[in-house]
Amino acid sequence: MQLSHIPVATVVHNVEMKEGKGGQIARSAGSYVQLVGKDAGYALLRLRSGEVRKFAANAWQLLVRFQTRITKNINYGKQVVSLGWAKRPQSRGVAMNPVDHPHGGGEGKTSGGRHPVSPWGKGTKGPRTRYNTKD
Repeated sequence: MQLSHIPVATVVHNVEMKEGKGGQIARSAGSYVQLVGKDAGYALLRLRSGEVRKFAANAWQLLVRFQTRITKNINYGKQVVSLGWAKRPQSRGVAMNPVDHPHGGGEGKTSGGRHPVSPWGKGTKGPRTRYNTKD
């Protein structure tokens, strides 16, 4: 359906940026944009980033909003959870070279030789290392 034929405040999916070019905006599952207004042959759409952009009102889009499954309702069972499913593997700092981590290097299997730090040298245990930015 064309953007000019749908009511304002409708959630849409798979929107064309230029007429006849095919959908390019909000195509992945769960993503959407909202029609916030129409003016002089253009439709105003609010993107997921909060930006409001003008699109040609005769561009096509899908009214359907696709949703991904709600992951908190899925039971993966005990073994998958215990294996840390969907978590990226981490290499130990002591297994790296000195250029890659402060704990790296040394002959054989060394234990690091200093207090635990991140790859950038910030302490990882003990006092907080971040500041509250709320004013």
